[in-house]
Amino acid sequence: MTIILKNKETLIYDDFNFKCCIGKRGLTKSKLEGDKRTPKGIFTLGPVFYRKDKYKNLETKLKKVPILKKMGWCDDPLHKKYNKLIRINKKFSYEKLYRHDYKYDLLIPINYNSKNIKPNLGSAIFIHLTKKFTPTLGCIALKKADFLILIKLINNKTKIKIL
Repeated sequence: MTIILKNKETLIYDDFNFKCCIGKRGLTKSKLEGDKRTPKGIFTLGPVFYRKDKYKNLETKLKKVPILKKMGWCDDPLHKKYNKLIRINKKFSYEKLYRHDYKYDLLIPINYNSKNIKPNLGSAIFIHLTKKFTPTLGCIALKKADFLILIKLINNKTKIKIL
């Protein structure tokens, strides 16, 4: 099965419609680092990253990865680890995964620009949490209850189709 992002407000999986939000500047076929757009296309999904201190028993068929305090996602186009999970290092730019707010308490990386990675074409595109449906910097965000339902339904063969 495929998750479909039908428009800027609706993520569909099977018979489920989830309200969501996307990048502040909409969707694009030509994603660039920092453009605040969500990339169009069909993508595989990574594992569920989660805060172990907040979620004890996640029900999912996806691989689960606890978020540690030193985890980050490199968003520095000049670094060899661009668009990859990293151990935080102050010498280059990154998206911190262990945050004080709730947004990354649960997240799934969308495998965009993850094979044959091209610098400046975008990094750290996630499905993550939101409370107010404010636009993201390029990710897709869901309410916690919907995220928890979605991860029960999908598996490691599920893809996301962003129209």
